[in-house]
Amino acid sequence: MARKAKPRKPVIHNIAEVDWEDLAGHFGGAYSKFLVRPETTGSRQIDYRISCYQPRAYVEPHAHKVQEQVYHVLEGEGLMQIGGKRQVVRRHDVIFIPPGVKHAIYNTGLVDLVFIVVTVPIEDR
Repeated sequence: MARKAKPRKPVIHNIAEVDWEDLAGHFGGAYSKFLVRPETTGSRQIDYRISCYQPRAYVEPHAHKVQEQVYHVLEGEGLMQIGGKRQVVRRHDVIFIPPGVKHAIYNTGLVDLVFIVVTVPIEDR
């Protein structure tokens, strides 16, 4: 995803104006919309996205070198794997992942798993 950063200015846009992305390492109908990033808003420090995982969709276990992440589950339920342990997550659960911790999320439920992911910094240097 090597797109040019937009100029920095306040931005208001509707989620329907942003296309779904199919990312490497995400499988089975795991999609994300990049709502706040350099190429969508000109942000320099925040990656804010909404993700929608269809039943059986998942992201493979991975870790970030310097990035911190927060997941906020809005709808559905699934399993969050952190450091090899899996735990059920559902609506209104908030998960913090520090750098260096291997994690993954799986939609093991019956309906779409919808969640916000906030990542800081934007790049995992």
